[in-house]
Amino acid sequence: MRLKVGDVVQVVAGDDKGTRGKIVRTDREKNKIVVEGVNRAYKHVKRGHPKAPQGGRLSIEMAINASNAMLIDPTTDKPTRTRIQLPKTKDEPKLLVAKSGAVLRRIGKDPSATPADS
Repeated sequence: MRLKVGDVVQVVAGDDKGTRGKIVRTDREKNKIVVEGVNRAYKHVKRGHPKAPQGGRLSIEMAINASNAMLIDPTTDKPTRTRIQLPKTKDEPKLLVAKSGAVLRRIGKDPSATPADS
């Protein structure tokens, strides 16, 4: 899965199609992600619940399949398909690259480093 917590995605299928949001949680085993404001459902709780002491209905975000979301390309501000660009030398990390050619992030050795000029 090329998506991770903090990425901004757009939902491309389902009831919330076209909605953008930030990824809150990922489940790699089930290939699911939870996106802010997407796929909301009501959970009924009794009195004494920490988030609703008086009881009632809580609106919570449910997981969607990761294939139903696409990363947003920062240069075009549109959803984009991505690819992994392999390094030219052993010392360089892999890069996650948008279809437009923009480097989204590094994958592997030191992901916190800034993207290389390419």
